[in-house]
Amino acid sequence: MSTSKIALKHSNDMRKGANPIIYIVCIILGLLSLFPFWVMVCNATRSTYEIQAHAISFLPSVSLPTNYEILNGKTFNAVSGFFNSLIVSTGVTFCSVYFSTLTAFALIAYNWKLRQAFFTLILAVMMIPAQVISIGFYQFMYKIGMTNNFLALILPAIASPMTVFFMRQYMLPALSLDLVAAGRIDGAGEFRIFNQIVIPIMKPAMATQAIFAFVNSWNELFLPMILLTRKENYTMPIMVSLLKGDIYKTEYGAVYLALTLSVLPLLVVYLTLSKYIVAGVALGSVKG
Repeated sequence: MSTSKIALKHSNDMRKGANPIIYIVCIILGLLSLFPFWVMVCNATRSTYEIQAHAISFLPSVSLPTNYEILNGKTFNAVSGFFNSLIVSTGVTFCSVYFSTLTAFALIAYNWKLRQAFFTLILAVMMIPAQVISIGFYQFMYKIGMTNNFLALILPAIASPMTVFFMRQYMLPALSLDLVAAGRIDGAGEFRIFNQIVIPIMKPAMATQAIFAFVNSWNELFLPMILLTRKENYTMPIMVSLLKGDIYKTEYGAVYLALTLSVLPLLVVYLTLSKYIVAGVALGSVKG
């Protein structure tokens, strides 16, 4: 047997021996990732006394109805907060992903004079923290009467520099300009080319950014807290932040239940869109 075949056989044997170790490590890491969520769900079904006596438990209890009654007795309204957060997060996700992809398409498909300067400006805006402009943003929203209005949280997502940057970087190798030219030759308009040619190619990137945009918007607390002052407009993070006990006792079971209710939609969104990310790993454009 030649030396190369012996080395190849030895390499294959080592690879087969390493596979069980890799699986074991992945299983352990997966369990560690799920551990905080499972503890949170279990604590949502336990009473305050049980949580204080044993902070960590892997078995659910029977106090879920009681915790839900306590939760509804406070400032927390699960149904109202869920729909308010859903409206804001869905609108932010759509505006951020769609218009950022459209902006990236303009940076790739068109050759205009200030294209590079515009992209440099986008990179510069990425460096500015949102908290720096929050005071001026609130004053502007107040003067035009947009406080306590969900549009004040949704419409600014049209300008999302980080998403534009990501879409542009993904579009550079994935989008063939020959497809765009072929669509123009066939008489398709620019928006039809974008909606029917570009978006299917960009679906994996859009799904990835949709997850990030939805999660960030759902967990956003700072801007909604200063713009939404009416209780009927409160989002889930605002309601969770207001879950404070009285002087004598904090109902930890109700607090964990509120946290669980606020996390469940994020898991649903991730499980729904993650298949597009996996399926789009090998997605590309027309080969030259």
